[in-house]
Amino acid sequence: MTLSTRGPTRRRVLQTGMAGIIGSGIAPMIFTKGAWAQEFCNNPTGDTVTFGLNLPLTGTYAEEGADEQKAYELAIAHLNGEGDGGLLNVLQPSALKGNGILGKKVAFVSSDSQTKSDVARAGATRMIERDGAIMITGGSSSGEAIAVQGLCQEMGVIFMAGLTHSNDTTGKDKRRYGFRHFFNAYQSGIGLAPVLGQEYGSDRVAYHLTADYTWGWTQEESMKNATEALGWQTAAAVRTPLGATDYSQYLTPILNSGADVLILNHYGLDMVNSLTQAVQFGMRDRQANGKDFQIVTPLISELMAKGAGESVKGIFGTSNWHWNLQDAGSQAFTKSFGAAYGSPPSQAAHTAYVQALLYADAVERAGTFYPPEVIKALEGHEFDGMGNGPTIYRAEDHQCIKKVLVVQGNESPTSEFDVLNVVQEIDRDTVTYDPAIFGGDLGPAEPVPMCA
Repeated sequence: MTLSTRGPTRRRVLQTGMAGIIGSGIAPMIFTKGAWAQEFCNNPTGDTVTFGLNLPLTGTYAEEGADEQKAYELAIAHLNGEGDGGLLNVLQPSALKGNGILGKKVAFVSSDSQTKSDVARAGATRMIERDGAIMITGGSSSGEAIAVQGLCQEMGVIFMAGLTHSNDTTGKDKRRYGFRHFFNAYQSGIGLAPVLGQEYGSDRVAYHLTADYTWGWTQEESMKNATEALGWQTAAAVRTPLGATDYSQYLTPILNSGADVLILNHYGLDMVNSLTQAVQFGMRDRQANGKDFQIVTPLISELMAKGAGESVKGIFGTSNWHWNLQDAGSQAFTKSFGAAYGSPPSQAAHTAYVQALLYADAVERAGTFYPPEVIKALEGHEFDGMGNGPTIYRAEDHQCIKKVLVVQGNESPTSEFDVLNVVQEIDRDTVTYDPAIFGGDLGPAEPVPMCA
C-alpha cells in the first residue's frame, strides 16, 4: 500500500490548501475526532495488522537486536494464539484474548537500523509508508529511540521503545507517541550508588569512559551525581566514539590519573571490548590510593556479561530484568523463550516482548487502533505479572516505573548462561522521581492528517 492510495497526505494539504481538498470531494478529516477514528495513519481495514520492528541487526548493539527480534516473533506468536501463551497467562489486568488484536492477526515487517539513528529513522519511515505499520517498536540505542519517536510523533504512529536507557528518551526528548518500558540512567545511578558505597566506601576517585552520544552523556551525569553524593570525587570523564574497538589510548591515562575506580559508561560490544581491555591492562590487579582498583559497568546485560567472560566476574552494574527471577512472569517468559530458542532471554528480549504485549493490551482496552485512544489507555496504566513487579506507565512522561536490579558478575558460574547474579532488587518507590526534573514536552495526541 502506498500513500497515494490513502487520500491526502500532509504535504498535499500544504500544497493545495483546504479549499482544494474540499473541492476534490474528499472529507476534511481534520475537523472531528469521529472522522479521525475512521481515517488515521495505517488504519487496518483488512484481517491483519502490522508491527514494524526496527532492530540493530548489525553494528555495535547487534547482539541485543537479534535477541529482540526473537522476542518480538515470540510475542506475535502468542498474541495470535500460538505456542504456550507466555505472559498472556500472567499479565494482570489483561484484555488479551490470544486471537490477534481486535480479532486481526498480527504480522510484522522489520528493518536493520545498523545501530545508527539516521538509518533507524529511515527504516521506520519506510515501514510506515510502504508496509503500513500501525506501530513501530525496537532498538537498542537511545539515539535511535529518540530519532524514531520524534518521527512517530510527526506521523501519528505509536512507538513502543525497545532498549533505551538515556534520561532524554522520557525527559527532554519525550513525545506523546513514544513509550518506554526500560528503566533509565538516573534510576541506575540512584539504585547502584548505595551498593557501591557499601562495597567500596565513600572515599573513592572515579574515572569515567563514556560513549559519546545521548545515553553515555546522561549515564555519566547520573553516575557522577550519585557517586559524588556518596563523597566520591571525579578525576576525569572522557568521551569515546560509539563502535570503538581499541581502547588503549583511553585506558593508558587512567594509570596516572589518581583514580581508583573506572566507570565504563559503555554498552553492547563497546562494553565487552573496553572491560576486557581494562582487565588486560591489569587494572583489577593494581592498587591506587591504598585501595584495590575497581571497575563498574552501570548498565549491563546477560549478553554483554557472556561476551566479557572472565573479565566480568565481580563487576557491579544494573539491569532491567533477569531471566532467573522467581516470580511467575519471569519464569513463564524464560520457559517460553528457552523452548523456542534454546537459551534464556536477555533483558533486551524481555523489554521487547513486554512492549508488544502492552501495546496490544492497550488497543484491546481502548477498543480501537485510533492512536489517541490507545495513548489514553497506556497513560497511567498499572499492571503486574511481567517480571518487574507492580508497574505503572506514568502519564507525565511515558516512563514505566518499576523495580530496578543491581547485579554482579558471577564469580562461580554453573553454565554459560549463569553469568550475572541479582544482588539487590531496588523497590519502585526508591527509583521514583519527579518527571519535571528532565523537562521536555510530550506534545499533542491528535495525529496529523494521514501518515505524511
